[in-house]
Amino acid sequence: MAQPAAPLREAGATGTRRALLLENIHADARALLSEAGWQVETAPGALDETELVERLDGVSLLGIRSQTQVTAAVLEAARDLRAVGAFCIGTNQVDLFAAAERGVAVFNAPYSNTRSVVELALAEIIALTRRLTVKDRAMHAGVWDKSAAGSHEVRGRRLGIVGYGNIGSQLSVVAEALGMSVFFYDTTDKLALGNARRCGSLHEVLEIADVVTLHVDGRSSNTGFFGEAEFARMRPGSIFLNLSRGFVVDHGALRRHVESGHLAGAAVDVFPQEPKGSGQAFDSELRGLDNVILTPHVGGSTEEAQEDIGRFVAAKLRDYVLHGTTTLSVNLPALATEHAPGTVRLVHLHRNVPGVLAAINGVLADEGVNIEGQQLATRGDLGYVVTDIAAPASEEVGRRLRQLPETVRVRQLG
Repeated sequence: MAQPAAPLREAGATGTRRALLLENIHADARALLSEAGWQVETAPGALDETELVERLDGVSLLGIRSQTQVTAAVLEAARDLRAVGAFCIGTNQVDLFAAAERGVAVFNAPYSNTRSVVELALAEIIALTRRLTVKDRAMHAGVWDKSAAGSHEVRGRRLGIVGYGNIGSQLSVVAEALGMSVFFYDTTDKLALGNARRCGSLHEVLEIADVVTLHVDGRSSNTGFFGEAEFARMRPGSIFLNLSRGFVVDHGALRRHVESGHLAGAAVDVFPQEPKGSGQAFDSELRGLDNVILTPHVGGSTEEAQEDIGRFVAAKLRDYVLHGTTTLSVNLPALATEHAPGTVRLVHLHRNVPGVLAAINGVLADEGVNIEGQQLATRGDLGYVVTDIAAPASEEVGRRLRQLPETVRVRQLG
């Protein structure tokens, strides 16, 4: 879908740029964008679709975390939007295809909170293996229960990691340093780190591991990924963790296997339905179970991780709008470019079909535009051309570039 008619120069380039940051994104993100010339508005919680559409009028940058859903309807209504920053790992809350169709870049932070999630997983593995939750509850109730029954060291126990990406692989290394034997399963071929051993199937991991931890991504095909059959295959007395996505696990099945004693404990950080903001009511069928740790989606919520994420994603948003840089965008072709002093930059997102670059350069030649430098990148159905020119292009150049049938969005940067 081609962009609507608009001035060639980027909207807000000489006026007020506006950004909207939701869900308590770290203050460093606001500071970085403010220093770069944006007027930044914030909100503590998530917004629903109607609220988001209303708030995005005139907004060029949107920052969210995991709860705000950026749907195709939101993107269609948000005509001023240039980029979305997911200040978290996942991007399944954003319609990436619809964003690309409208020339809206999406960025995330795939690495910044990895260590925080790993440390929480390890803390929970130790706490559950030692049954610290049960001991803690008894002590608060005034009961002194000094017993080693059911309490174990993690050293020598077998950890099964399902999903061996950034988090799973780092957890593998640190768990092995604690003396655990690591087994993992991933749908893609991943290099085993240290002494970790790759399993050929999920079932193989479940039948081996004393602790099973999920670190899968948020693709829709993972819905209901882990349920009754998978819990039944786990070893008696084993422990289960999910710090990935709430919708991948059948919580009713998990409750039954904890209550029956088949599982010795569980830790869950993510839920199918989560409150939009802090302080709101929370309910789950997992509440009230012995040796079950429930946390409010805080795997990556350390001050260190949120500070890193705030700076990282905000810088990606800034660099995209000001310089056209798309490095680590999850939905647009990737280009890392240096902006030559004294030049003006044209960025052109288009359908990836033969002849587009020639057509663009034909327009520039016809209009007497001198090209100082040019780069092209493609990704699937999209192509992205960054052209540095000697002087600002006329509105006629913009009109003709927009009229190219392959054009998705064209911008001129100062």
